[in-house]
Amino acid sequence: MAKTIVLILQIICALGLIATVLLQSGRSAGLSGSIAGGGEAIFGKKKGLDELFSKLTAYIATIFIILTLALSLF
Repeated sequence: MAKTIVLILQIICALGLIATVLLQSGRSAGLSGSIAGGGEAIFGKKKGLDELFSKLTAYIATIFIILTLALSLF
């Protein structure tokens, strides 16, 4: 019973981790940044949102590791 609950929590955590990583903007925008980089100069970059997703990713990754270790003990 407990193993099933931890497994379901780990799947939810994995999906959340995937979502937060995909929602983050890249460190180097690459070709798309060179084309659309002028928009950031005018409108500014959403710094607070990037910091929020960075912290959220770290928290979810920590929970994911803890759940993985718990599953290995079962």
